[in-house]
Amino acid sequence: MTENYTALYEEHKKLGASFTDFGGWQMPLKYGSELAEHHAVRNSAGIFDLSHMGEVWVAGPDAAAFLDYALAGKISAMAVGKAKYSLICNEDGGIIDDLIVYRRGDEKFLVVPNAGNAKVVADALVQRAANFDVAVEDASAETSLIAVQGPKAEEILLRLVPAAQHGLVTGLKYYAAVEVSFLVSGASRDLLLARTGYTGEDGFEIFVENDGAAALWQSIVAIADEGELTPSGLASRDSLRLEAGMPLYGNELSLEGDPFAAGLGPVVALSKEGDFVGKAALAAKKEAGAGSSTGRKLVGLKGLGRRAGRGHYPVLKDGNVVGEVTSGQPSPTLGYPVAMAYVDVAYAEPGTALDIDLRGKAEPFEVVALPFYKRSK
Repeated sequence: MTENYTALYEEHKKLGASFTDFGGWQMPLKYGSELAEHHAVRNSAGIFDLSHMGEVWVAGPDAAAFLDYALAGKISAMAVGKAKYSLICNEDGGIIDDLIVYRRGDEKFLVVPNAGNAKVVADALVQRAANFDVAVEDASAETSLIAVQGPKAEEILLRLVPAAQHGLVTGLKYYAAVEVSFLVSGASRDLLLARTGYTGEDGFEIFVENDGAAALWQSIVAIADEGELTPSGLASRDSLRLEAGMPLYGNELSLEGDPFAAGLGPVVALSKEGDFVGKAALAAKKEAGAGSSTGRKLVGLKGLGRRAGRGHYPVLKDGNVVGEVTSGQPSPTLGYPVAMAYVDVAYAEPGTALDIDLRGKAEPFEVVALPFYKRSK
């Protein structure tokens, strides 16, 4: 597999990061203690390099109608400035990727797919655009993405924004985005700021061209007080998103799965006018009771002991396999093991006692509502 390096790779090396391959990218797994990075995001703030994510621009008179056809959500209903979580499915209703769509104008949208799926999604959008008056531009290779997440994220970023624009930041709602001027290396730079994230905390994601990424990263780190902002890697990002009950493509979501079993039924707008890719298959799955009366359903599992379940471990009821773990580890915030798993719908009710087969030993868990962790607002 080809190794890709983000524009911030040298910054991570300077900070002593341990690297791992993720979706074909060399990404920082952690800089020191992944536990310390996790707690920093929960209690203060962390800064992440998300430049492995994709950025695909869709523009033109038919942009909204096109995305209604290409994606499962009703994108045309979005207001300019808002963001929406959505899915791109194949004709069989399988999930190609989960993604976020930002509406940047009446006829202009930004689609942000996951790292390993960026090219697949961009190619699928180009293919689906054949009968629409739109232009699809994959800007992933030229775009970096930096996230600042945690209760002090807003406070830190405001120090780089002119006072006249503070209201744009403080007034920015969750799942919305705005152009803001940032002071980067002594110069003002207009950047797209989104109040989105993958940690369960308040936070922001900033889109910047590659040539300005290192300077922006350095400016954010420099403006923070000592101990206020911690560079954070993929390991803490994974434990944070798991506590927040957020699915990860390749774990909870896949081509073989379906949105209803994953608890993402509300994301699928079966009632929107016209056809969309996968509509017939998804309607049939819903009619058949997928995730409600048939098949398996994604649930949260709380460990009653100290040992954690991991991905692909079997879930048991009275010794019989009734499911499979998709993600699991000890929760740093809550102090007990947590896992997400697909289990037979008969055993999906909160309070149901189940076991995870930990290499031959049945460890007790209990079904709980997701998310495991919800920040106090």
